[in-house]
Amino acid sequence: MRAQVLGVEAVLADGSVVANLSGLRKDNTGYDWRDLLIGAEGTLGIITAAAVRLFPRPRWQQTVWVALADLDAAAALFVALHETFGDKLTAFELMGRTVFELVLRHIPDARAPWQAEGVPEWAALVELSDTAPASGLDALTESFWGETFANGWVRDAAVALSEQQRVRFWQLRESASEAQQREGVSIKHDIALPLAQIVPFIRAGEAHLPARFPGVRIACFGHFGDGNLHYNCFLPSGLDRADRAAAAAEVTRWIHDEVVRRGGSFSAEHGIGLLKVKEMARYKSDAELALMRRIKAALDPDGLFNPGKVLPEVG
Repeated sequence: MRAQVLGVEAVLADGSVVANLSGLRKDNTGYDWRDLLIGAEGTLGIITAAAVRLFPRPRWQQTVWVALADLDAAAALFVALHETFGDKLTAFELMGRTVFELVLRHIPDARAPWQAEGVPEWAALVELSDTAPASGLDALTESFWGETFANGWVRDAAVALSEQQRVRFWQLRESASEAQQREGVSIKHDIALPLAQIVPFIRAGEAHLPARFPGVRIACFGHFGDGNLHYNCFLPSGLDRADRAAAAAEVTRWIHDEVVRRGGSFSAEHGIGLLKVKEMARYKSDAELALMRRIKAALDPDGLFNPGKVLPEVG
């Protein structure tokens, strides 16, 4: 969303209003205070208007659920799609077996899209879009998907043949969070990784977490193309409240340490708020935190806006 915002209007702590809603794609006239406010979660000012980038409605779309051969196939398929279709690749959503099974169990009328029995270890929802009519894309996609079967990346595929079926395909992915809530309490993590580190990170988690906590279930899904995973864990049953809290803290610490070690972020979409303030203190450098505090002090010297959010206290 940040990339789609072209300008904002905001009220600052002193009551002044700053505005740049021209929608210019290029404006190299000083500090980019727009992005400063977008990432601040209301701690630097109150955004009252925004100019956003719009795109034409697609005139051609192909939406496909693919059952992947393995996790390596997900990475190989994404690269091949990007090389073949470029910006026509508009979605690549990865979903692990645990999440898919929860959707099928808890969401009424949810059905696996493939004819074969069973849910694959890894699946991906792929969408290709174009603002022009198909003009050869159908033949190209048919050839492409045939090649993915031939080289062993894809074991099964289901192509949406109508808008109604496309909506049902997306409901499977978009029901992931609701299905997890219905299953019970999980430890949620919203992480981002360089694309080259996604598969190694998932493999590291599959090796470490079940060995440390036998019976843990990892519910992994997310926006593979953005490097963003929702990496959630259901702890084994039978733990008392104290042991559960300690286990949850250890799981989160291992995940965030591993993500940051691999050049990633412990908060991809959901921000910092109060919940991740301690993570900021742990993972942000002293220089970064000092810079953010100076910016906060300059724009909101009395700490009026969202006190206690985003920035950890000194000391």
